[in-house]
Amino acid sequence: MAKLCFGWNYASNHQSDEDGRIILIWKAPAVVNVLHQSRQSLTCEVILPLCPPFCYTMIYASNISAERSDLWIVDHREHSLAHIDTTTSPMSDFRDCLDQLGVFDLRYQGPTFSWSNHQPTMPIAKKLDRLLINDMALQSFPDASANFLPPLTSDHCPCILSLAITLPSAGSKPFKFLNYLSKHPNFLQVVFETWVQAGSASHTLTSLCWKLKCLKNALRTLNRDNFSKIQERVNDTNNLLQCLQVQALQKPFTTPL
Repeated sequence: MAKLCFGWNYASNHQSDEDGRIILIWKAPAVVNVLHQSRQSLTCEVILPLCPPFCYTMIYASNISAERSDLWIVDHREHSLAHIDTTTSPMSDFRDCLDQLGVFDLRYQGPTFSWSNHQPTMPIAKKLDRLLINDMALQSFPDASANFLPPLTSDHCPCILSLAITLPSAGSKPFKFLNYLSKHPNFLQVVFETWVQAGSASHTLTSLCWKLKCLKNALRTLNRDNFSKIQERVNDTNNLLQCLQVQALQKPFTTPL
C-alpha cells in the first residue's frame, strides 16, 4: 500500500485466515505494531505523536457457534424484539468474559442498535458492534468517545473512535481533482485549449506551475457551469439517507422503508 498511497500502511489477519476478515489501515505519523493475530482477532500496539501508546484489539467473531466463546449481545435490552426478555447462557458467558478482562463499553453517540437484518416484513435490530475500553486506557484518554454512524450500504454501523487529541500537521493541503469532470464530453477539449493558451511547452517548473494554475481555473469553471452544487445535493441526499437509517435502527418496527 505504501507504494500506491504514500504515508499509508495496513495490517490484516490473512496469515491466520485466508479470507482475512480483519484489516487495519493507518497513515503516518501513526505507528502500528502487530502483537498477535488469529482467525477472529488482531491485536496491535498503536503509537501516536504526543500521547502514550496503547493496545487495540479488533475482533470479528465467527458465525459458527462452536468456533466462538462469546456473543456480542450482553443482555436482552440490546435486541429490538420486545419478547426477548431473558438473558441467555451465552450472554452471561460474554458478560463474565468482559468482567474478567476489565473492559466496558466506551461512551458513544449514535443509534442504540448497530446491526439490522434489512428485512421489511420482519425487521430485527441488535447491538452487535462494540468499542470496549479499560480503566487504564480511559485514564490516558479521558475524553475519548465513540460515534456509531448510519450503515449506508452495510448491515453494520461503522464506528469512529475519537481520542480527543491534537495531532501534528501532516503536511500541506493536497490537490483535489473531481473525477466526474473527466466524464464530461468537453473535458479533453478544455484541457487541450487551456494548456495551449497558457503558453509554449513547459521547460521550467515555473512555467509548468503557471499552466496548472490556468488549468485549475478552467476546470473550476467547467464544474460550476455543468455540475452546479452537485456535491451539496449529494451530501443533502446522503444526510437524509443516514437520518432514515438511524430511525430504522432505533425503531425498526415503526420506521417506513
